[in-house]
Amino acid sequence: MYRETAMSIPFNKPTQVGREAEYMAQALQKNHLAGDGPFTKRAHALLEEVIGVPKALLTTSCTHALEMSALLLDLKEGDEVIVPSFTFVSTVNAFALRNATPIFADIRPDTLNLDETKLESLITPRTRAIAVVHYAGVGCEMDAILEIANRHHIPVVEDNAHGLFGTYKGRQLGTFGVMATQSFHETKNFTSGEGGALLINDPKYIEDAEILREKGTNRSRFFRGQVDKYTWVNIGSSYLPSDMLAAFLVAQLEERDQIQAKRRNIWETYYKELEAWAEENHVQMPFVPAHCEQTYHMFYLLFPNLENRQAAIAHLKERGIQAVFHYLPLHLSPMGEKYGGKPGDCPVTETISDQLLRLPFYTNMTEEDQRRVIEALKEFSVR
Repeated sequence: MYRETAMSIPFNKPTQVGREAEYMAQALQKNHLAGDGPFTKRAHALLEEVIGVPKALLTTSCTHALEMSALLLDLKEGDEVIVPSFTFVSTVNAFALRNATPIFADIRPDTLNLDETKLESLITPRTRAIAVVHYAGVGCEMDAILEIANRHHIPVVEDNAHGLFGTYKGRQLGTFGVMATQSFHETKNFTSGEGGALLINDPKYIEDAEILREKGTNRSRFFRGQVDKYTWVNIGSSYLPSDMLAAFLVAQLEERDQIQAKRRNIWETYYKELEAWAEENHVQMPFVPAHCEQTYHMFYLLFPNLENRQAAIAHLKERGIQAVFHYLPLHLSPMGEKYGGKPGDCPVTETISDQLLRLPFYTNMTEEDQRRVIEALKEFSVR
């Protein structure tokens, strides 16, 4: 949602934490650069252990992980999938590619997550899945969502692109749905440049996921010695990232405590320093419920209206600082309109989209650069 500029303080800057080059050199020495090499296996084991999921599978992107979830759920034309309108297009594309119909849900005005109080009214006999997005790494109200989903026998998929290592009521995000997806894009807390993962919580999907991810073959069973040769057994594609990318990612995941501590400090500094200014200017600060442990993925502000939000972006740009807006309402996009979306369907989404501004936020942001952002923002007054 942003473009590269010559800003002296960019919106995002990918961070190296120490051993990325060393691990990538090791991958070169092992002569295994394709997928599912030693570093891929290390990443799988680390994610499974720390998050507590039966199976983690690295993918080439979170988008591909979402597409895998749609295939594993065997979605077909005429099926409906409930998705928040306030999300990245990959969340809905994954299901639209299977010819399922997206049913757009509105969000809460506090956490900006799917509004669980509106969920049940969207369910029909054709509903085959519910996709939730943990916006900014703050957990959705999963107790209420799962109660509704389980009562209607509808699987839940978590788009956890923002939420790796966040928790809801002490439980890791990504462990609530039958499946969850992760992103390791360069804008995320942990990165391999491009990349993602599919987390599988319901074991019945594991074997099919392995087949799907390996071009529709039972290659994984062959390497485990369960069959004497592998062959084409179902549809599939190539979703494996290079082991070089996995090596970079492992280095980042191993330093997760250090990364999260730095990001927490940046987030808390923004909050503390801007709280009084925000109150004075009627700007809403991020909200994190007490029962959620966030991931410090981003820091956003909600301005009173679009005019003030755009003025703030321009004000910061003049000072060499790149701040950006975020999602546009998917139900009002050209594709969303094809599915029947119209103004007023998701009023909170429509309002929030005009108000939200994201401040520069990256792991190795210096105190000096953050101070510049804060001071520049304090020079801005909402009119």
